[in-house]
Amino acid sequence: MSSISIRDVRKTYSKSAAPAVDRLNIEIPKSDFLCLLGPSGCGKTTTLRMIAGLEHPTEGKIVVGDRTVVSVDEGIYVPAEDRDMGLVFQNYALWPHMTVAENVEFGLKLRKVPKPERDRIINDTLEKLAIARYRDRLPSQLSGGQQQRVALARMLALKPDVILLDEPLSNLDAKLRLEMRAELKRIHAEMGATIVFVTHDQWEAMTLATTIAVMSEGELQQLGTPDDIYERPANRFVAEFVGNLPINIVELQDNSTNPLSAWVHGMLADIRLTAPAGSVGIRPEHVRLVPVETSPRPATVIDIVPTGGSWIVELSADGEKFFAITPEPPGVAPGEQVGLSVPHESLHIFDAAGSRIEAVLQQTTGGKS
Repeated sequence: MSSISIRDVRKTYSKSAAPAVDRLNIEIPKSDFLCLLGPSGCGKTTTLRMIAGLEHPTEGKIVVGDRTVVSVDEGIYVPAEDRDMGLVFQNYALWPHMTVAENVEFGLKLRKVPKPERDRIINDTLEKLAIARYRDRLPSQLSGGQQQRVALARMLALKPDVILLDEPLSNLDAKLRLEMRAELKRIHAEMGATIVFVTHDQWEAMTLATTIAVMSEGELQQLGTPDDIYERPANRFVAEFVGNLPINIVELQDNSTNPLSAWVHGMLADIRLTAPAGSVGIRPEHVRLVPVETSPRPATVIDIVPTGGSWIVELSADGEKFFAITPEPPGVAPGEQVGLSVPHESLHIFDAAGSRIEAVLQQTTGGKS
């Protein structure tokens, strides 16, 4: 299997436009499952297409294994068809006039694989993806999930060292997306290929990836494991983008006239910071509802939403919206007053520019407020 090294890669489409990708540096170890995660227009698909050879970088270098596949300074460019990569598009891109078996066979024919070997590979691949019974059907006779499996089978039949997936699950319904996530994890475990997966769905990234690269406006915001990304976001963008329910953000003010800001300032008094704090993030699952008389921070319950296994509680604290998640029925009703309690160690603290601030909890604190 091959590693991928993206070095100072920049892509611009015109001199007047902002870069689609700007000074991107990512090292992807061999057999890693990397998710490029970010909102639409952040540069993740452009990055994937540059790895594949479908886009030319304006600057920079990409190395796959021990081979430079593109280097602007050195004038090196390896065509897409010579990079030994498998690519699956969002729209499947199947040949409509070919059967399932013929679609899977197509790349093997181009490589002049002998027919007995082609037949064996086709049979094995279709069986692994549970679509052998559809081998004689045309793509138009298949569901979206079945077509996606055919697209994967066509790519996997070639046994590429690197697999590139451009939002391959976005057209599937919820049940099929869940099934295909499990299928992709199994394929990765069995093949050990290096996978680069583009998605705007943070839940997909968190459940599939061994490493996540979060991008925004063409720039890399953070590279790390799913736990790193969620538990230690590098900045406010990552904290606010990653999470099924948005993180609660409290803007800190110099004066204490805002009660919500004053409450958080009180918690920060127990914490040693390496820089002045500009805002604090609190994940909804770390907010505890307690009797109002036991907490310095009262809030009003606005709504309670059951999600099947947990409850989302929408709150108003001094006119600002606040969310909590609880695994047990909250035992309160809309309109009631509750107190809020948050463990000090769960606070995500950012400076005025939005960068994460390292914090050390003082030993004297009880740990909650």
